[in-house]
Amino acid sequence: MKNSRGLSRRVFLSGMLAAGASACRNGMAEVLLTESGSGEVAARGDSADAYAWDTQGILELRKSPFAKLHCVPVHAVAIQEGFWSERRHTNRTSSIPSLRVSLEEHGRMDNFRRLSGRSQAPRLGRIASDADVYKWLEGASFVLQSQDDPELRGQVQDIVSMIKAAQEPGGYLNTYYVGEHVPERMTPLVQETGSELYCFGHMLQAAIAYYRATGDPVLIETGQRFLDQFLIPSYGPAEEKKPIVSGHPEVEMALIELYRTTGDRRCLDLAGYILQGDERILLSPEKVDNLYCGIPFTSRTKLQGGHAVRALYACCGATDYYLETGDRAYLRTLSLLWEDLHDRQMYITGGLGALSQGESFGDDYEMPNARAYCESCAAIASMMWNWRMLAATGDAQYADMIEQALYNGINSGMSLDGRTYCYRNPLAFDPAWSTGDRHTPNGQLRNSWYDTTCCPPNLERTFASLPGYFYSMSEQGVYVNLYDNSELNWMLASGNKFRLRQTTRYPWDGDIAIDVTCSSPETYTVFVRIPRWSQRCDVRVDGKPAEGARPGTYLPIRRQWTGGEVIRIKLDMTPRLIRANEAVLADTGRVAFQRGPVVFCMEGQDQSSRPQSSLSAYSVYDSGDTSFSYDPAVLRGVGVLNHPGWQRSAPSSQPLYQVSSENRSEAKPVDIKMVPYYAWGNRGMDAMQVWMSLAYPGKGS
Repeated sequence: MKNSRGLSRRVFLSGMLAAGASACRNGMAEVLLTESGSGEVAARGDSADAYAWDTQGILELRKSPFAKLHCVPVHAVAIQEGFWSERRHTNRTSSIPSLRVSLEEHGRMDNFRRLSGRSQAPRLGRIASDADVYKWLEGASFVLQSQDDPELRGQVQDIVSMIKAAQEPGGYLNTYYVGEHVPERMTPLVQETGSELYCFGHMLQAAIAYYRATGDPVLIETGQRFLDQFLIPSYGPAEEKKPIVSGHPEVEMALIELYRTTGDRRCLDLAGYILQGDERILLSPEKVDNLYCGIPFTSRTKLQGGHAVRALYACCGATDYYLETGDRAYLRTLSLLWEDLHDRQMYITGGLGALSQGESFGDDYEMPNARAYCESCAAIASMMWNWRMLAATGDAQYADMIEQALYNGINSGMSLDGRTYCYRNPLAFDPAWSTGDRHTPNGQLRNSWYDTTCCPPNLERTFASLPGYFYSMSEQGVYVNLYDNSELNWMLASGNKFRLRQTTRYPWDGDIAIDVTCSSPETYTVFVRIPRWSQRCDVRVDGKPAEGARPGTYLPIRRQWTGGEVIRIKLDMTPRLIRANEAVLADTGRVAFQRGPVVFCMEGQDQSSRPQSSLSAYSVYDSGDTSFSYDPAVLRGVGVLNHPGWQRSAPSSQPLYQVSSENRSEAKPVDIKMVPYYAWGNRGMDAMQVWMSLAYPGKGS
C-alpha cells in the first residue's frame, strides 16, 4: 500500500484541493495520491490507505502507529434530542453568533483587516488576541462538520479570506508583531511571553477543522507558508538556526495534527524538538514551571506550581508525540503526570488550577473552594489530554475523566442561554466576598466579554466538536465512550457499515438502550463503558446477561452481530455523599453530592428558610436519605436533589471565638435543595457551595 505521508506538501494539497472542493459527504470518492509525486487522483479502492478530508475525526489517528483507538468524524454522529442537543443548539444559535459580534466590536477582526489595508482601525486587545479569532473559527468549522449552515459558512469563508490576506509575502502572520514591533519577532523574551507560536498553533487547528468541514486547504496552505518561508528556515536545533521555546505550549499538538493531515514529517520533528527544549534558551526554574517548557518533557515528574492550561496543553502535545513515535519515555512521564493530576490536584468538578496567582496548580491537595481558580480552559485542556490518553491506551479511566470534566467543570463555563461565560469556576461563592478582578469584573463570574477571551471560544469549539468524542474505533470494533441520545453511522475496520443508536434520559436516568445494525453480519466487539461511579450495573444483549461488567472499565461484548440486536445497560444512579482526602484541608468535615456524572451544589435562592448571611449556616446529615426528582421548571429542566440537614443561626450573630463545649447555636431541621453545579449562577449571582458541613441528627451542629 502507498503511504501518503511520503508525499510532498504541494502534491498532497493540490490533490486534496482538486478532489475535496467538489466532493460531498454522501458518496464521495476518497483520494489516492501516489508516492511518485505525479499528483494523480483516483477513486479509493479497498487497498488504498489515503483518507479523504471528510473521514477524519477530531484527531486523525488511523495511521498513528501507537494509537489503540481511532476517532470517528464529527458528522458521523448525530446527537439527538436530549441533554447535549439543547446545549449544542444554544452554542450554534446563540454563543457562536454573539461572540462573533463581540469579536468585531472589540476590534479582533479589524486587527487582521488593517494588515491588508481593509481597515484603518488601531490594533486592539492583548498580545495573544489573534488566538481568539482562530478558536472561534475552529468552533464554527466544527459546527459545519455536523451540518451545513449557509449563513455561518459565508461568515467563516469571509474570516478565512481575511486571515489569508493578512499574511506577509515572507509567510509571517501575527497582528501584533508588525510595524514598530517587527524587531521583537521570535526573540527569546517574546517567545517566552509573546504567544507568537501559541497563536500560530491555534491558526493551524482552525485551518485543519475548516479543511475537515469543507475540503478546502486554503488555510492549511497559509500555515505551511509560515512554516516554509519564516519558521523552519531560521529556527530549530541546527547550529546555524535560532532556538525555539514555545512559551505557551499549544503549537506542539497543532504541528503534529498538521503532520497527520499533510504527511509533512518536518512538523512532527519540529514538535519533538520543542518538547525536548533547547539549552540555548535558558529559563529560570520558576519559568520552567510556569511556562511548562524549556526542558525535556520526559524529565518532569509533577504538575503543581505551573500554569494549569500551559501544563495540560504540553501534555496534549507530548501524548500526540507518543502516538506517532512510540517513545516509551513519553508514556511513562505522561502516566506519572496523570496520576499527579488525578490523585492530588483535581477538583470533584474536574476543575483544575487552584490558585489565581499564575492560574496555577497549588501544592499537593491544596484545593480551596471559594478562591478556586479552575479556569474553564483548564478543564477543557484536561478533556483534550484525556482524549489522547484514551486513544493511546483504551483505558476507561480516561473516558471517566472526560465525562467528569464535561458535565461539570466545562459545562459550568457557559450560561444556559449561551451568552455569558465563566473564566473562573469556584466551588463556593457569595457576592459579599467578591471584590472583582480581571476575570470577575464587578464581582460577576458570568460575563459576556473578557479582554482575555480565551475561554468563550474554547467552550464553543468543545461543544461544537462533542459528537466526535462519543465513540471510538479500533481493529476489534467500536467503543461507546459517552451516553446520550445519539446515532453513529460509520464503518468497521473491514469496511462493513454499521449503526449504533442510543436511547436514554442520561444523565438523569441510568437506563440506556443501544440498537445495533450492520449492513452484513460480522463478528466484532462493542465496548460499552461502565462509569467508575456506578457500583452496580446490569448489561444485557437481547435480554441475556453480558457478564464481566466492572466500574471504571469497558465491558467488551464480542459476538456475531447480524442487525437488530439491542444492548441494555442499567447504571446505578444512587446519589452519593463524597468525602475528600483528609489532606484537603478546605474540605475537612464536609461532603459533596454527586448523582451519576453530575455534581450538585446548593444556591441560596433554593432554600426555603435562608439566613441573613451566607450558606455557611447550613449543614447536612451524613445519611443516605437523598431524594432525586426531575424538575422541568427549574433552570430549563434539571435534576434536583433534596437532603435533610440543619440550619443554624447566622454565623454573623455568633462571637468570633467561643469555648468549644458552648458551641451550640440554635438550629432547626430543614430540607436542603441542590441543583447541578453546571447550572449555578444562571438566576443571578447568588451564594453557592458544593462542599457542605456535616451535621449529626439530634446535635444541630
